[in-house]
Amino acid sequence: MRLTRVRLVTLLLALGAVAASPARAALFEDDEARKAILDLRAKSQQNEEAQRARFEQLSKQLQEQVQPLSRSLLDLNSQIDALRGEIAKLRGQNEQLARELSEVQRKLSDQAQALDSRLRPLEPQKVALDGREFQVEPEEKRQFDAAMGLVRRGDFAEAGNALAGFMKRFPASGYSDAVRFWLGNTQYGKRDYKDAIATFKAFIASNPEHPRAAEALLALANCQIELKDLKSARRSLEDLLKAYPGTEAAQAGKERLAALK
Repeated sequence: MRLTRVRLVTLLLALGAVAASPARAALFEDDEARKAILDLRAKSQQNEEAQRARFEQLSKQLQEQVQPLSRSLLDLNSQIDALRGEIAKLRGQNEQLARELSEVQRKLSDQAQALDSRLRPLEPQKVALDGREFQVEPEEKRQFDAAMGLVRRGDFAEAGNALAGFMKRFPASGYSDAVRFWLGNTQYGKRDYKDAIATFKAFIASNPEHPRAAEALLALANCQIELKDLKSARRSLEDLLKAYPGTEAAQAGKERLAALK
């Protein structure tokens, strides 16, 4: 009986131990889970803090990188604005220079024209007279025209002096034949028949093909008639009819010759 009680006690203790063992195991498992959760929370918090710190660091680095870039962009914009202003200024200067250049060119053109106008009277000129063209100096032309103006006005004395002076100053002039012809006419107009005869003879001898040669030969005969040298006059008129037939001078000479006979 006593043995049975011992066994019973032992059995009860064993059962108690068995019953208590799962409770302790459950308690242990709860502690481990709680600790794991706490560890996970701690690690999560650490990760968040690490990420926050990394983000702040990256943000700071980005700001440090962006700020110089922003300043560079601002500086670049300022430079662009300055360049635009400089370009506008240069464009305005170019337009002003273009206007000034145009004005200078206009003035140079005016000066060139004025100079050309002043020089033109000093340059040789081409003239046409009695079927011939030749070059004359401005002063040469001026003096000849002035002398011919005196001839047309009938001022034979002044015209003769002007023509004689012209021949001395311009002995090789293209006007020479015309000057001789009109000098003979002024001498005839002054009734200086002997000088007129010499002048007309020199004119005909120097250029017998001259368009006024027939007129000169007729004038020569007229001078001889005025001097009562009818023999010489007839010879001159016959030479006129022979050398220059069909001319107006020859027709007049023919009538004059008939009158002399």
